[in-house]
Amino acid sequence: MAQSEHLEAEVVDRVREAGLDPVKVGGLVERAGRDITEGAVGSCQLAIARHGDVVFDVTLGSAQPEDRFVIFSCTKALVGAAVWLAMSDGLLSADTKACEVIDGFGSNGKDVVTVQILLTHTAGIPTAPMGPADWHDRESRRHRMSRWRLNWEPGTRFEYHPTAAHWVLAELVESVFGADYRAVVHDRVLEPLGLEQLQLGSPHGSPMIGVRPVLITGAYPTPDELEAAIGIRLDITELLGEVTDEAKVLLSEPENLAVGIPGGGAVSTASNLAMFYQGLLSDPAGLWDPDVLTMATSTVLCDLPDPMLGFPANRSLGLVVAGDDGNAPFRGFGHTVSPRTFGHNGAGGQIAYADPDTGLSFVYLTDSHDRNLVREWKRSASLASRAASCIRADPSQ
Repeated sequence: MAQSEHLEAEVVDRVREAGLDPVKVGGLVERAGRDITEGAVGSCQLAIARHGDVVFDVTLGSAQPEDRFVIFSCTKALVGAAVWLAMSDGLLSADTKACEVIDGFGSNGKDVVTVQILLTHTAGIPTAPMGPADWHDRESRRHRMSRWRLNWEPGTRFEYHPTAAHWVLAELVESVFGADYRAVVHDRVLEPLGLEQLQLGSPHGSPMIGVRPVLITGAYPTPDELEAAIGIRLDITELLGEVTDEAKVLLSEPENLAVGIPGGGAVSTASNLAMFYQGLLSDPAGLWDPDVLTMATSTVLCDLPDPMLGFPANRSLGLVVAGDDGNAPFRGFGHTVSPRTFGHNGAGGQIAYADPDTGLSFVYLTDSHDRNLVREWKRSASLASRAASCIRADPSQ
């Protein structure tokens, strides 16, 4: 059976009209479905958008098409988008120091931390604590941030900040707009883009409904498996930091999803998140200053080495850029995207990116978080690569 037969006839027509190859789209679906059949994944959603429209989306496994998934660190792009609004409005700049806006933040040497440093994960506070005891209340969050201490001099080293930096960014957004950061994201970003299923927390009391619970599957890879896969011998359990199984399940509980953890608590369908990235490609609602959007989606502001992988982090003002150094698959983009591709993936194998050279955005979401990160990485690289390859070489065919 030809792989395009995985698709219904009207979907094939829509895919062709968008300049995509139905056979390759069918192959993408088949690859995602293999993990469902083999029991590695309980359910997932995939979506491809191009030139301002969703071209193709599908839900596989036990989920329903209307179900939403926790997108974890893909959330960082939403908070980044709110910061870019503030920069576009002249309320913040890349060089604004957090302590100039947040009283008490500058203690313990944090007075040099800027917006750019926070968005590029060079702030020196990668594991600064912020838990349920503090995150439900703004004053508690501010007090906790004032007590944080640096691991290194800000701006001198890259190390991924799972949540800490984006708590600070959320507070900056609240302070300069005079409104709840979740409401700013909803009212100023998501609503103008028409994204009803993409949600960060409960602005205006909106309920968190239809969200898939997180499932933990598999076993951690051994150091031998990691060395064979990425050439580096590691004990992965020593590097998980905040992103443990328990933390992922905790963050996905309804009361914590309502908080809207700014580093990883948003929920979405794959199609809505793919359309968010279409918004970053063309800014149809005129939300952002073009120069700010270029810094966010195109300009590499941090090429310091990722300490775990050893190659440049390629961080823009809040996102990751694929680059042309052969390491795009390790950055979450697969092997076949253009070097200008940008995006931000998330824990559990969530994929979200847009390629300016082709106008394509792709999202893969799942409820199943595989402890075998080698298997998860291979799946992500395969899906990301297959999606980017769906563009027809000859549009006339």
